[in-house]
Amino acid sequence: MTSPRERMVASAALLIRERGAQSTAIADVLAHSGAPRGSAYHYFPGGRTQLLSEAVDYAAEFVAARMAKADSGIQLLDSLARFYRKNLVDTDYRAGCPALAVAVESGEPDNVNPMIDRAAAAFTRWNDLITQRLIADGIGKDRAKELAVTATASLEGAIVLARAARDTNPLDIVHRQMRSLLEAELAT
Repeated sequence: MTSPRERMVASAALLIRERGAQSTAIADVLAHSGAPRGSAYHYFPGGRTQLLSEAVDYAAEFVAARMAKADSGIQLLDSLARFYRKNLVDTDYRAGCPALAVAVESGEPDNVNPMIDRAAAAFTRWNDLITQRLIADGIGKDRAKELAVTATASLEGAIVLARAARDTNPLDIVHRQMRSLLEAELAT
């Protein structure tokens, strides 16, 4: 059984992926997680920012763990595409990426939300994991870094397009194109 604190972090991540960070209030997280009202500031003395930052970290770890299970770059890509596709369909196209939601809601440059650092760290970690997987597949380091950024940016963008269109076609197209690109790279 998970603790109320763990349930709150997971609930915050789920709510951010559907509503965005700005629309995710502590009261919503408490209701979604079933945690007692007084627990929010007990577990998160830094308030809403701490809770939402930890939710982005949680989502980053969740995706990173999924990536780490892949035995090849193509398997990693296929696994992520299946995962994102299922999330989109199962949530009636409400599920996005918590890190992306935080990144696009970062605000004015003079008042950068501290959660943006968490989102940047998530993307960096994912790119590094993809890079290392591609290097292990035999792709050169510099090219692997480029392909990792291309894959992350393409998948994140495809999720946004799929949510807007309420159709998985953008994700399916990106998946096919990225898969073809990786297959061609591995064949050389």
